[in-house]
This record gives sequence, C-alpha cells and structure tokens, in this order.
Amino acid sequence: MGSFFRNQDTRSRSTKDSTSCLPWIEKYRPKSLNNISAQEETLITLNHFKDSLPHMLFYGPPGTGKTSTILALARELFGSELMKSRVLELNASHERGISVIRERVKNYARSCIVGDSDRNKCPGFKIIILDEADSLTKDAQEALRRIIEKYSELTRFCLICNQVSCIIPALKSRCTLFRFKSIGTENMRNRLSYICEQEGINYYSEALDELIKDSQGDLRKAITWLNNASKLHKNDRVTVDTIKETVGIVPDDIINDLIESAASKSYDKIQETVSNVIASGYFGKQIIEQVFFQVLQDLRFSENHKCNIGESIGIVDKRLVDGV
Repeated sequence: MGSFFRNQDTRSRSTKDSTSCLPWIEKYRPKSLNNISAQEETLITLNHFKDSLPHMLFYGPPGTGKTSTILALARELFGSELMKSRVLELNASHERGISVIRERVKNYARSCIVGDSDRNKCPGFKIIILDEADSLTKDAQEALRRIIEKYSELTRFCLICNQVSCIIPALKSRCTLFRFKSIGTENMRNRLSYICEQEGINYYSEALDELIKDSQGDLRKAITWLNNASKLHKNDRVTVDTIKETVGIVPDDIINDLIESAASKSYDKIQETVSNVIASGYFGKQIIEQVFFQVLQDLRFSENHKCNIGESIGIVDKRLVDGV
C-alpha cells in the first residue's frame, strides 16, 4: 500500500515538473472555451455550432486566441485522449505548397474514423487545423477547396489567418467566418496579473502598463515577454526598465539623436549617429517604428512634412521586410 502512494506521489511530482518546464505561452494556454479572453461573440456562436460544426475561418491580429480557441473546442468535443487521433494541426507557413495539400491533408481528410463515436459521445468527424493559411499558395488553396467539398462528411476544416484578404473567395464562401479582435487592456491586465500570481512574480503596476502598451493587443507576445523578463531578473522585482530591456525598446535618447542629426542636415553628423545606432545592435524595424511615432508627436514638423517623412519610413520598412 505504501508503495502505491509513493508511486502516486512520484507521478504527481513528475506531472508538475513537466508543466513547470513548459514555456508560459503553452503552460497558460486556455484548455476550455470558458477560459478564452475577449471573444464573447465568437464563443457564443461556437457553442451553438458544437452539434453541427461547419468549416471555419478564424481571422484577426496575432495573439488574440485563434489557435487556442479551436484547440479548446476540439478538446471539448473529443476529449484529451481522442483528440490526438481526431485532430491534425499544420502550420501552413512551413507547409504551404500544393504537394502538402494533395498528400498529407487529403490522406488525413479521407481516412475513416476508427472507433465508435456514440460510445465515446463525440461527433463523427475529424478536424484539420491549418494555421497561417494566408501563407498558402493560390494553387494550394484551389486544391484545398476541392478537398473540403469532397470530404465534408468525414472532416471539418478550420483555417486560421491574420490577413483574410489573402484567402481566395472560393475558400471563404465554404467557411463560416469568425473575426477575432485585439485583446483589450483590462483583459490583458487580468491575464498577466493571474500569471504573475501563479508564478510568484513581484512587479510594479507600471511594468504591466508598459508590457500591455508594447504588445499592442497581442497576448501571446505579452506572455512571452513576461516569461523572459522573469528569467532575466529572477530574484528582482519586474520594473518598466526590465520590460523595455526584454522587449528591445530603443532608448529615447538614441531616437532623439537620430531625429536631431537628420534635422541638422549635416552629412557627417548623420553618418556618425547612424554608425552609433548600428553599433548598438537594436532591431532595425523597431528603430524606424519608434522614429515614426516620435515624428508624429513632434510639433516642429508640419503635417505635410510628417507625411513626407512617413512615406520615406514606409519605403525603408518595405526594404527591411524584403531582407535588405
């Protein structure tokens, strides 16, 4: 009997240890629809659709709970164990070609369901989740449309994307669309405070304000940054400076030096300032983003001047995206 309890304790400790090693974004991923934040209308509709689930297209900004929602729904429909055989999750940005759709997706979509659905009290279909579906090529989307039509009886599809305009009309017309909005400040604060409480993190309220501001409604990004900040200063209280350091926010004096050197119209001064900024190692996209917002707030520039600067910054941003 004693060995039984020791084994139970060992299993319990092992489960706890494995959970504690997870990144917080996985550790605190909602396990049920009731735990999803700020998407009330979507959740109400999905709860109504549980018995007759349509094909779905989730779209909206990153970090708003799209993937978490469909995984939580699948867990409620199938249970944790059966979900492993009934759900196929693919990241379309990595597997975006027509060959993946024709082979892996088609083979899974047409495969028969093993087991008695009535006995398991779960629906008689499988779910294929295609994350970042806006990365799929047009040919791959056309092939997917035909698969959706042919195997609807056996399989439901959930497409997830940020830019719904990148999905072809033929696919959109076969799915029920769900728009996910950015997570509001209050919901962000509640979730981050809960994680801090669970992890025993001391923090200043201003630090959470900075985290919420910098993440711009992306809860996944905020949780990841909080996780990193807690590791960076393990035994210290999390401060605004800790968050800025973790996020990679460029100090205001560097941004001001860039703007002042540009305003001086001195080539030597501009070259010296830019060389110093490059040596500092900050992310280029972050620098131009902060320069842009600083220019918008600078009363020395007229509206036309701000428009011209914004256009130039847009060209630089495009070149960075292209890998220049």
